[in-house]
Amino acid sequence: MNEVTQLLQAIEKGDADSADKLLPLVYEELRKLAASKMAREAPGQTLQPTALVHEAWLRLAGGASLQFNSRAHFFGAAAEAMRRILIERARRKAALRHGGGQQRVDIDEFEIAAPVPEEQLLAVNDALDKFAALDAAKAELVKLRFFAGLTLEQAAGVLGVSEPTAKRWWAYARAWLFEECKAGLSSPGK
Repeated sequence: MNEVTQLLQAIEKGDADSADKLLPLVYEELRKLAASKMAREAPGQTLQPTALVHEAWLRLAGGASLQFNSRAHFFGAAAEAMRRILIERARRKAALRHGGGQQRVDIDEFEIAAPVPEEQLLAVNDALDKFAALDAAKAELVKLRFFAGLTLEQAAGVLGVSEPTAKRWWAYARAWLFEECKAGLSSPGK
């Protein structure tokens, strides 16, 4: 049993000191995950990977006591927290009081390969919510890959499935989400 899992179990038993020991152990890995996700964000992004990790940690540790069954459960919860933070930011940016669909374009930062626009990120989130109701395990794989930036091998390890299984799940999930997003973006009112 690794040290992270031992600390998570100690926290669950009420050992408050273990929570203080947990963050330094997982911080660098969480920061790498956040940095890989933030690398795909729009130029001029004000949210930094460190801030994303800190906000996710506050959501995980704030208010209620930490209760995670395993390392995989903890990193799954961290990926979900990061996803929610990024979705909330995208929704705020798309709100009318922030200029609605208008986007600031800095000609010096212009890139040919554009990152994911907010409306597409929101469409993926909505489709992912529908997909999670149909197949929670495959939806968790998508969260780990798309929102936390894990590789297929890393996500398979977190979920406790073989890499070939994760590849099959990923292919199915991508196809399902593509069709759902395509239908959602082309429907009237979108």
